Amino acid sequence: MVQKSIKKYSFIVLSAAGVFVLGGFGGVIFDRYIIPELSTYPFVTRSGLFKKLTERVTVINKTEQVVIREDDTVEKIISQPATAVVNIIALTGENNTAKKERASATGVLITNDGLVVTYSENPFGNGDLRYAALLFDGTSKGMVFVGYDPLTNLSFFRLNDAANTPAIALANSDDARVGKKLIALGNGFAQYQNRLAVSTLGSVNRIFNLSGKTVASSEKWEGVFEIDLAAPESFIGGPAVSMNGEMVGLIGTLTIDNVVHTFLIPSNVVRESFDHAVNGTLGMRPVFGVYYLSITKALALEQGLARDHGALVYSPSGKTGLAVLFDSPAMKAGLLAGDIIEAVNDKEITLDQPLPEILSGFNKGDSIELLILRNGEEKKISVTL
Repeated sequence: MVQKSIKKYSFIVLSAAGVFVLGGFGGVIFDRYIIPELSTYPFVTRSGLFKKLTERVTVINKTEQVVIREDDTVEKIISQPATAVVNIIALTGENNTAKKERASATGVLITNDGLVVTYSENPFGNGDLRYAALLFDGTSKGMVFVGYDPLTNLSFFRLNDAANTPAIALANSDDARVGKKLIALGNGFAQYQNRLAVSTLGSVNRIFNLSGKTVASSEKWEGVFEIDLAAPESFIGGPAVSMNGEMVGLIGTLTIDNVVHTFLIPSNVVRESFDHAVNGTLGMRPVFGVYYLSITKALALEQGLARDHGALVYSPSGKTGLAVLFDSPAMKAGLLAGDIIEAVNDKEITLDQPLPEILSGFNKGDSIELLILRNGEEKKISVTL
């Protein structure tokens, strides 16, 4: 009898323990997983019983994974600027039957009335040539040559009978930063077909001069954006646009000591050159007549210069005759190799404001005053451009 009672009580105790263990495990499951899952259903959360249950729930850790999907195609980005890219065709002969395709280059429409800009180390405007443009819609239009800017190597054309043409938007290139993603567009094929390349703004080279020489020229722009492109010759004269579709710069190349340099003429420089083209003042760009080196801190240390900014009148041989052009305004003003031009009309020459940029604010015939440093002494001299 006693043995039966012991077995009975043992069974009850074990059953209770089993219920307790299973119930506790089930409570944890219910508390940790079922209640949080039910909280996602509005009709459940409105229940008074559920509100009491959730008051006792503490979320220990909740991790959410958010996936941001970036469109890896550039088709949408360049859909508008691509319509402003044209293929420039140079033609020979006055007789229509004698026309022959002579050259093909990329250009960009920058106004809605058909003004086209392109880059060319060798100027357009040969009197024996006529020009046409292939447009994005498959049509072609004749063009007239407007002018060449010797400072920036930019050439301008205007489409014949053009009205309401697409035009590219120009960015503020002062806002461009190294590492900015860019899309290059070129169109130099025999038929209209855009070529694309994705790159980045590699560096802002403030001392790169468009002279095509190892020394800078006062008549050529200084300061470009550097960009790395495969087959850069396919993009010369085309735009490099940012991810919002605005043109950051116009693509150009120069060969210096058998090395091809690819760069962008910043959009603000294109805009300034465009203003001269529209106003008919490209031919009024001033001539000064010196070769020089923009002084950097490194150059000042290497050469033992007394200044770490300015323009050092310079030739590799040290001869004035190779640093100052014969019969130029600089020669007539008595500039010598080794002189440091510190300022023009009290505007200090720096890497952010180099000599050609300051001179571009004047026209032929203007008189300017230079502050120069010669043999440790400052002096002012007048020059008529």
